Amino acid sequence: MGETGAASDLPAGLGVFVEAAIAALGPTLRSVVLFGSAAEGRLRPTSDVNVILVLRAFDIDRMDALREPLQLAAVAARVTPMFVLESELEAAESAFAVKFTDIGHRRRVLYGDDPFATLAIPRAASIARLRQVLLNLLLRLRERYVSLSLREERLALVLANVAGPLRAAAVSLLALEGQPHMAPREALQAVARSAGEQTFDAALQVLSQARESGTAPPGAARAALIALLDLIPRMLARAAKLG
Repeated sequence: MGETGAASDLPAGLGVFVEAAIAALGPTLRSVVLFGSAAEGRLRPTSDVNVILVLRAFDIDRMDALREPLQLAAVAARVTPMFVLESELEAAESAFAVKFTDIGHRRRVLYGDDPFATLAIPRAASIARLRQVLLNLLLRLRERYVSLSLREERLALVLANVAGPLRAAAVSLLALEGQPHMAPREALQAVARSAGEQTFDAALQVLSQARESGTAPPGAARAALIALLDLIPRMLARAAKLG
């Protein structure tokens, strides 16, 4: 595809979008990078297809030409793009350190060069962002529990949406503690096991099912969310000890 050659194994609709981006953005487009579960070939029905378009310039006329292809890709393949200027990469990596740590481990270049080949996020920025992400997840889940605790089908979707960020936070936590890299799902399992033996096993199974299908066994989503409201503060406590 483009400079990287055709790729027949991309999610449906993504390849068309990348070709449209190459045509519309022309010399302003440096790279297109797929990241997250799609880059691993592990898409679930609830997964977004996350791509970063690294730009040399944000040309309004060229971006306008990409509007319709993006709308079609969002419907056909849940394509969710991030547009970042190459001059903003260093600042973005520090500001969103958890996300970019994940990108550092799970990415696939679809066009252009690899802008993350020399990814180096300052440790202080990684710690600060990890704590921010965990606190944000905790506050969001508390609100979702109060609002939706009697609506199991809605809680399952809440779990599906927080699974990715929570797993990425676990990867970042273990990396900052100097532990070997793990895949996101396994990283969260390792963190949960060290926090409470088998206390969180059932909740993580429900989280995985919600992530895979957007559903949960009857009565299980509420219990899983309550367990996460216990697990996340434990992760925050570990993050607070990082230096």
